[in-house]
Amino acid sequence: MQDPISVLIIVGPTAVGKTRMAFELFEQFSDIEVISADSRQVFRLLDIGTAKPTPDELQSLPHHCIDIRYPDEYFSAGEYGRLAPAIVHRLLGNHRFPLVVGGSGLYIRSLVDGLFSGDARDAEIKKSLQERADREGLQPLYAELSSVDPAGAAAIHPNDRQRIVRALEVWQLTGEPISSLRRKKTYDTGIKPVFVGLNRPRTQLYEIINGRAEQMIAGGLIDEVERLRDRGYEPGLQSQKTVGYREIHDFLDGKIDKKSAVDLIKRNSRRFGKRQITWFSRDTRVQWLSLENEDDRAASRRCLIEKISELREEYSGIYL
Repeated sequence: MQDPISVLIIVGPTAVGKTRMAFELFEQFSDIEVISADSRQVFRLLDIGTAKPTPDELQSLPHHCIDIRYPDEYFSAGEYGRLAPAIVHRLLGNHRFPLVVGGSGLYIRSLVDGLFSGDARDAEIKKSLQERADREGLQPLYAELSSVDPAGAAAIHPNDRQRIVRALEVWQLTGEPISSLRRKKTYDTGIKPVFVGLNRPRTQLYEIINGRAEQMIAGGLIDEVERLRDRGYEPGLQSQKTVGYREIHDFLDGKIDKKSAVDLIKRNSRRFGKRQITWFSRDTRVQWLSLENEDDRAASRRCLIEKISELREEYSGIYL
């Protein structure tokens, strides 16, 4: 069996500065190409609300796993876990340096540790569960899930219809809890992670998140969502339920006013960032670096440059 390939993976909460750091590293190493680990940036047409790099930036620094699906298409962490390692190998074969950057925890886990394939699907079971949800509401379905898969239910919000239905679909089809199946590695990714986490003091991070929300509105987020609606991408799509989009859909549907929408984007983005920090903090493989001030940023950048230099040495037999 081939030895696993070490890959530098930069993680951290939303708005912390992961993308900016990637571009700063690119200034030092022009052979870097980024493999995005962002579950929202995979969708075309979702640009402002996902803080996607601009077309000029993407032209300068190549990014992979961005704009690979339309907003009404399906993409999962399992698919990412099969796609991203192939990109790593292809980049190395082309004498490029792969740098994984993102904050989607399941995508990262799928890349480095593997997830169950997710092939356990049955359209009739799913349809039946959806009809039950329509008829009975989510509470009975969530109670059933809690009885057969307590660990899985604990990781799902009681109002998250899609994930409740999916977990019960897997249970009915396989007889095993989805939480157990996810712990079973069904394939070897061949990736050995070199994790670096970027972080800031919580108050500073929240200020940046709040400012980004304002910038998104000023930059045309409402117009972006209106264009999506004009093309038939409705609020019920999973891609449209993400932070920034669902709040603007509610505003356009007259459910809330503009100020409330912006306030909710800020609040929900802060909560999302907190969940990301909690997720990655559980992984003892992550080395955390601070971006609190320019001195910290410079020190963190030097640390990353050292890691890239070390990996280039490791790659020398197959890369340079």
